Amino acid sequence: MAKNGEWLCSRGTFILSSLKSLKIKSCFGFFVTDAAGLSSELAMLFSISPGSEAKGGLNVSNGSSSFATTMAAPNRDSRCFETFISAEPLAGEGILELFTRLSVTLNELEASIVHLMVFGSIDAAAAGTEAMRRVFGRLDWPVTWVEGAACDGRPIAGVQVFALSGGPIEHIELDGQVMGSTFVSGAARQCVLGGLGPGHLFRPRAQQTQETLERLQHALGQAQFELADVVRTWFFLDGMFSWYDEFNRERTRLYSRVKFRSGSVPASTGVGGRNLGGGALTAAAWAIAPLNSTTRAKEVPSPLQCPAPAYGSSFSRGMEISTPTGRRLLISGTASIALGGQTAWRGDIRKQIALTMEVVESILRSRGFDLSELTRATAYFKHRSDAGFFTDWCAARHLDSLPVVAAQCEVCREELLFELEADAWRGGAF
Repeated sequence: MAKNGEWLCSRGTFILSSLKSLKIKSCFGFFVTDAAGLSSELAMLFSISPGSEAKGGLNVSNGSSSFATTMAAPNRDSRCFETFISAEPLAGEGILELFTRLSVTLNELEASIVHLMVFGSIDAAAAGTEAMRRVFGRLDWPVTWVEGAACDGRPIAGVQVFALSGGPIEHIELDGQVMGSTFVSGAARQCVLGGLGPGHLFRPRAQQTQETLERLQHALGQAQFELADVVRTWFFLDGMFSWYDEFNRERTRLYSRVKFRSGSVPASTGVGGRNLGGGALTAAAWAIAPLNSTTRAKEVPSPLQCPAPAYGSSFSRGMEISTPTGRRLLISGTASIALGGQTAWRGDIRKQIALTMEVVESILRSRGFDLSELTRATAYFKHRSDAGFFTDWCAARHLDSLPVVAAQCEVCREELLFELEADAWRGGAF
């Protein structure tokens, strides 16, 4: 979470796995090598801004920070590693300045964008797209822009970037637009898709859902992936409350014909929000095709909630990807839902946040993780005025450095006020 437009991973600190925060003075040290000189694992958060310079050329702030960033090197067979950046605009900063800072950071890291997700006003999308083109040139990566309004009224709530260093990225195009990126990391071929939507905007919403899922499969097929390889999805539905059940039926109908390689339907987030294309929905997805048995994906159930398919939603509570150098845990959008599937604590935002976070922490603990190992998270609020309650929850637990972007979106049930999705990484051979 952020206060006054500044990230709370401040004071120039690195947060390294579960270790205490370290003041960084003269060492950078984000890349670890073993005796053979091959990349090994690392997961860290750090704050960066045009402030003091650290060895290796990365600017490390001693005051307010620019980004909360997590880096990992999940592939021993190459020197590539994945970088996750969650950013919110600084106080008084415009859209162009935000993307300029992001570009500088990526250049310092020698990283290329795999996928960029923006939570912001649709009215700001034209300016945002123009700013990205001015800063980056041609947009050679998928962009998922969702009207997740900023909880403090700014045009952009936050940006989440999945980037890769040290390895080539190939692109997938649909209708002349980049919709996906493929690369090899963690002993697996990986494909990340974004900005997917229907081809016909005036058809019934069920048909638009079918078209979007068909385009998802077509994009996967271009890179020799299948729907069975998908481990994580995001669906953002315009006017969600009026047709979420209809969407679920179409998704379930498709999934029922697929034998997912993980053994389960993907982890997922489904929230409400308008999109750039003007369709009923937009989607993003992450697929993984292991190159050998050292990498595998499997479902992670929630200790405190029943499986979502039990009440008609076709997604897993979580998915774990084990690689030669560590484990990644992908936690689906999680809300205040009791063990039996019913909504808990109607109308009480504090208790909904508390239960949601209890559920998230229980999933983390079930796989040996904790909140300090989060690499990315999104907090969705039905009412923007409720964001401060989550800030208070984090502050009371000294969790100010969580890499969270907060946005106003419709959550999957009208009585739900809060939802959180999260990813975590832990290094070490499994």
